[in-house]
Amino acid sequence: MSGIFYGIGVGPGDPELLTVKAINAIKEVDIIIAPKTEKKEDSVALSIARPYLRDDVEIVKQVFPMVVNFEKSPEAWENNKNEILALLKAGKKIAFLTLGDPMFYSTYIYVFRLLENEGYPIETIPGIPAFCAIGSKLGYPLVEGNDILTIIPATAEEAKVKQAIAVSDNVVLMKVYKNFSEIVDCLTENQLTDKAVMISRCGLPEEEIIHDLEKAKDKKVNYLSTILSRRR
Repeated sequence: MSGIFYGIGVGPGDPELLTVKAINAIKEVDIIIAPKTEKKEDSVALSIARPYLRDDVEIVKQVFPMVVNFEKSPEAWENNKNEILALLKAGKKIAFLTLGDPMFYSTYIYVFRLLENEGYPIETIPGIPAFCAIGSKLGYPLVEGNDILTIIPATAEEAKVKQAIAVSDNVVLMKVYKNFSEIVDCLTENQLTDKAVMISRCGLPEEEIIHDLEKAKDKKVNYLSTILSRRR
């Protein structure tokens, strides 16, 4: 019997924001793959999905290096791939959990590329991205009318980030933890701080909402932090 591989988006943090399809798949699988970084023992994605796990499901934690391209650290990725393939060969149903949406700035994208030509069925189940959850939580429309929304990873090249902010109507800034102060300065220069808001760990117990970014610009920011801003 051939195994099947599911990529499941668990949303931003609140377990109630998982889709029915995601919950049904989680309840059906034999094995849960819980990705984590080298520095942390726990998987945030796993903690979100935990209310829906069967008691007898097997949990496999895999470490994925935080690199821009998985080709730069092939050993860890190949080891994880081979472990997954061995389980699929044994006929196991496997769910790979990922924060937000699987096809949106996700580790799952790299895993999908490693497995897509290996001959096993893959089903990707979408999840709610953090910025959508933030907009709904705060009553903050992301775009209206003919507004253009720009989604910017703050970890991109500085010149590209500044250029994108300068020409955008509305912006979503992801991964602002490394250069938060510089990002705030750039938003201020472009008259985008007045209506800006940042949420860290949206939907999780340690959630924090910051409206005055300029006052908080020297703050150490959590990895799971997102800024929304608009010109009008």
